[in-house]
Amino acid sequence: MRYTGIALVAAMAAAVPANAAIAFGSVLAVPGGASDLAPGSTPNDNRLSFGSDMIYHAGSDTFYGVSDRGPGGGTIDFAPRIEAFKVNIDNNTGAISGFNLTATKVFKQADGTPYSGLFPDRLPGGSKTALGNALDTEGVARFSNGQFLISDEYGPSVMLMSREGKLIRTFETPANLIPRQADSTVNYVDGRPTTTAGRQDNRGFEGITLSGDGTKAWAIMQDPLLDDSTSTANGRRSTNLRIVEFDVATGKATAQYAYQLETLASINTRIPGTADDFTENAQGRNIGASSITWIGGTKFLVIERDNRGEGPDNLLAPALLPIGTKRIYMIDIAGATDVSNIVFNTSNTALPNGVTAVSKTLFLDVASALTVAGLPIPEKFEGLAIGPRLADGFALLLATDNDFSVTQNGSNVQFDVCTGGGSTTQVALGDPCPNGQALVPSRLYSFKVSGADAASFSASLFSVPEPSSWAMLIAGFGLTGAAMRRRRIVTA
Repeated sequence: MRYTGIALVAAMAAAVPANAAIAFGSVLAVPGGASDLAPGSTPNDNRLSFGSDMIYHAGSDTFYGVSDRGPGGGTIDFAPRIEAFKVNIDNNTGAISGFNLTATKVFKQADGTPYSGLFPDRLPGGSKTALGNALDTEGVARFSNGQFLISDEYGPSVMLMSREGKLIRTFETPANLIPRQADSTVNYVDGRPTTTAGRQDNRGFEGITLSGDGTKAWAIMQDPLLDDSTSTANGRRSTNLRIVEFDVATGKATAQYAYQLETLASINTRIPGTADDFTENAQGRNIGASSITWIGGTKFLVIERDNRGEGPDNLLAPALLPIGTKRIYMIDIAGATDVSNIVFNTSNTALPNGVTAVSKTLFLDVASALTVAGLPIPEKFEGLAIGPRLADGFALLLATDNDFSVTQNGSNVQFDVCTGGGSTTQVALGDPCPNGQALVPSRLYSFKVSGADAASFSASLFSVPEPSSWAMLIAGFGLTGAAMRRRRIVTA
């Protein structure tokens, strides 16, 4: 499916630090009602959404994006999946156009049964104490042999998947991340105050990345753990979340590092006035990490964002609240303390004595860049992909999660959200939008990185395999029928 349409281009010199060599390329909008290549014809069967995380493979010039748990927000059966697609990228500017969906692969258990985005206790025979086949994919990485590593929020979990999307093995989740009640009973469904330790509800692994040689993986939590805060905060007031390092060969965690979110005071200074400021109990809940991407050695890029901006639920509110943060940070774990056996329960902002967090510097203020370009700011920037190489530097693409342009009421009834012409309308799922309105799109944003900024990135991110490897790579994604089915979709 191919989307051909308008790519909006604008300069953004004022949106990045003075010494940065990053330029905005364009934005490409993929219609919210588009279908992917999976069987079925309803929104819960095959409505396209790919921005929960994203990677780029240089050898096949292909991007891979993952959905999350589906349009029901955990209340409707949907099979999480991975989408393969290509876009045209201008070799000089990095501007993008022509979204071309090439494959869809539904994630499946080892026995071939599809995973479900349902909450664990909503599965047939499910419970709160076992995950079953519940899956909420939020991160993806790719090995050189075409296999995928994915991260999940429900566990949180890390899973190795075949090129076809079938489970090969599950990594071992560190015990301190598993959500538990005060009596130590595991509870994967409820949040505070029922659970008192481990990850907050719906705040598990939000991103996954691999080292260049594929021997190490790093997963990042979206927000602080329930017990990584003072006793009354339950994670919501804390700035301290965790990055977990895994040994790929064994699937065991080898270290954990503290990542400190930007302080609430700094974020609120970017919001006009004080009436719309984030309150203290929003620090570790409405602000968090969305993605982690290895760039070489001990360095990574991390997306940090708030829960404001254009999204289905926010558009239904009387007015969009002002944005506090949509930023990309470059971080370095060198010198950071292994905190695997340390609880951050002495302060909501400071770390225990002797603990050094990962270092971080601002790489790109995305909200400022889009403001300079005169573009609206989406709520959920969740995917970041590096590549391909350009004539001078390389492209960096960001993807948004549009939540399938769906909301649901307290009775778990789904509705489509249509917007346009200065208003937003809620319609029955699958019904046409009113004239002048459309479903919320997924968006891809491109930036050109050059100069000293480009020199910081490992050359292995852009490597192309030898010709002898091409046969495996072409077959790797397991396309069936004709050599490759394509769906052409119109973009705007």
